[in-house]
Amino acid sequence: MLAPFVCEVEQGTEAHNGRDVEQKAGLELRDGEGTRLELAGGESRHGHEARDLVHLQHHRRQPLHLTRHISTMATSRCCPRPSHALQHVFLTSLRPNASPPAFLLPAFFSTTAPTLSKIGRAPLSLPPEVNFTVTRAQPHRSGSSSAQTGSTVEIAGPKGKLAVHMPAYMSLVDNDDGGKTKTLAVMDAEVRAQREMWGTVRAYLANHILGVSEGHTAILRLVGVGYRATIEASAITKQPAYPGQKFVSLKVGYSHPIELGVPEGVTASTPQPTRILLEGVEKEVVMQFAAEIRQWRKPEPYKGKGIFVNDETIKLKAKKIK
Repeated sequence: MLAPFVCEVEQGTEAHNGRDVEQKAGLELRDGEGTRLELAGGESRHGHEARDLVHLQHHRRQPLHLTRHISTMATSRCCPRPSHALQHVFLTSLRPNASPPAFLLPAFFSTTAPTLSKIGRAPLSLPPEVNFTVTRAQPHRSGSSSAQTGSTVEIAGPKGKLAVHMPAYMSLVDNDDGGKTKTLAVMDAEVRAQREMWGTVRAYLANHILGVSEGHTAILRLVGVGYRATIEASAITKQPAYPGQKFVSLKVGYSHPIELGVPEGVTASTPQPTRILLEGVEKEVVMQFAAEIRQWRKPEPYKGKGIFVNDETIKLKAKKIK
């Protein structure tokens, strides 16, 4: 509930209150002893700036109380920023144990409660053929203080073996299902840095589990007249980075050959001349190589030509009329 507004005036003084004071709305002016004061001139007058000239008839200088408070937004001449004026009204007029309704709270009041990570607290499903090993790293001594470097999670499966670094404030908890699932937990969910890394580390673990068990794939579609792709054992413009490296050769409208080396751990094939299939254990490496291929001919919105990754689509635009 809002507290009454207090002002002091003398006899015959014109009070510019800066508000719409309406006698018809039942507004009453009283002095400190509770004596009701009447407005001179009958009904109040309204100006274009929403203010009234109130002539108060009283012979003593005493505080006056508005028993019915009309809550209005302060004008720009009172405060150049409306948010400051509204904040001043709420902070100065509230009683110690009172709170305004929720729909009256302005933007500077934060009512959002912190929530746990929906991704981080999701359980990790472990296939039977996947081995999960957590190795606690030894403290690394730097000068006179020692710092925990966290732990390393090794995930091995039919497709290969991967490792993920886990910070020291994270741990893996076994669920009550015979070791089929695990849950990633943090030391203090109220710390922002731990909440930010909670979902990230859990996503890395889930991608690696899927990669070593089934693998990750990316399909690239070459859309355009004359666009072709082939897999070559050697390249003219590049040298192999590791023994047995293959190269993706693109023909997408350039006068020179485009040859891209396949990263280690990724297998590239062309089921069709306009299709490139990338397979690998680590999702980040597979998708990064797909993005490098797409970079040579990004999809354009007028003819729909370009290199599309997986289910990527583009909305066509109307032809420009000059």
